[in-house]
Amino acid sequence: MTLKENIEQLSRRKFISGSASALALAPMAPLALGHLDVPASMAAAQARKIITRKLGKTGIEVPIVSMGVMNADNPAVVKESYEIGVRFFDTAAGYQMGRNEEMVGKVIKELGARKKVYIQTKIHKPRLDSADAVAKQMLSDFDKCLQRLQMDYVDILLVHGPSVAEMNEPGVKQAMAEVKKLKKAHHIGVSTHMDHANVILDAAKGGFYEAVTVAYNFTQAQDTALLDAIKKAHAAGVGIIAMKTQASGRRGPNAPEGPAVNQTAALKWVLNHKEIATAIPGYTNFDHMKEDFSVAYGLDYTDVEKKFLSEKNLVASVQFCQQCSNCRETCPKGVDVPTLMRTHMYAAKYGNFVHARATLDGIAATASLRNCSDCSECEAKCAHHVGIAENIRDLKSMYL
Repeated sequence: MTLKENIEQLSRRKFISGSASALALAPMAPLALGHLDVPASMAAAQARKIITRKLGKTGIEVPIVSMGVMNADNPAVVKESYEIGVRFFDTAAGYQMGRNEEMVGKVIKELGARKKVYIQTKIHKPRLDSADAVAKQMLSDFDKCLQRLQMDYVDILLVHGPSVAEMNEPGVKQAMAEVKKLKKAHHIGVSTHMDHANVILDAAKGGFYEAVTVAYNFTQAQDTALLDAIKKAHAAGVGIIAMKTQASGRRGPNAPEGPAVNQTAALKWVLNHKEIATAIPGYTNFDHMKEDFSVAYGLDYTDVEKKFLSEKNLVASVQFCQQCSNCRETCPKGVDVPTLMRTHMYAAKYGNFVHARATLDGIAATASLRNCSDCSECEAKCAHHVGIAENIRDLKSMYL
């Protein structure tokens, strides 16, 4: 049975009854957040079919909404995600200290669904000197991933958050080529946390990496370099997977409109870029699961969604760190401000304190939060409305 046939056989009665309002579609009008390549309004019959796209040259075809499992700790949510039509699950070795992979593996095994789903996981490049040592450690780390997942292979293995230099290091490429040769990973790629455009462009021109997972959401509508890189990579056959699609899901503390981001509007904005094969929103409960997956049935905006995306001060109210790293030059102590902002996002917006701690501990001592301890007033500045000083104050109260 093909993936499409498998999906079309799913019973949608339970899903539709819980999310009929989310499925109400309306013709799209021009928005204030830059140009979108948006399809014409869909017929009612089409709106009830799950939209699928191909992931570059990998041959993988999946629904446009997948599951980012990082923050989820309820196996029932993973199981129900499969039941409603999710077929691509993203995890990583470092999520919940390996427990995230264990949960995914256990659920898929109990469902007997390994051949019906696609699993993506990630490993970091170790801080070792020799290429052989790097390759050996990465291979060992990946074998542990497979053990936790209770699987013989993953569909995609990513190098987790490398720089352009790191993704091209001999040891890294040696390890990634080896896992593919052994068919322990059918496809390989990278995820990117910084220098997004250059990482994507390098993957596109090199031909070695087949997929890229990148943070992309409506706050980056004016980042033409990033969108251009995404388009070039897509044209070169690299599969593009979008993460952080809802810009962390909250607004800043002083936003007049309150804390909520319109989840479906944000997700539709991303997926209306046809270069994005699928998105991996990080939901953790059943309501958010149904809300996010409703987008897989149609990408036209409702009036409420259009109003949200057209808000004048939307980007400023969300305060999403785009990891552009421009703030680094404004910090007199050379602190790794972008990584601290990610740490704050994991802790304050995701409530994932384990991952926040791991991210914080990964910062070099010379650029760590401790260098902020003597600063009475933060001098670091953000070009995208993020309250760096307030966020660092929060981190200091939590960790120092």
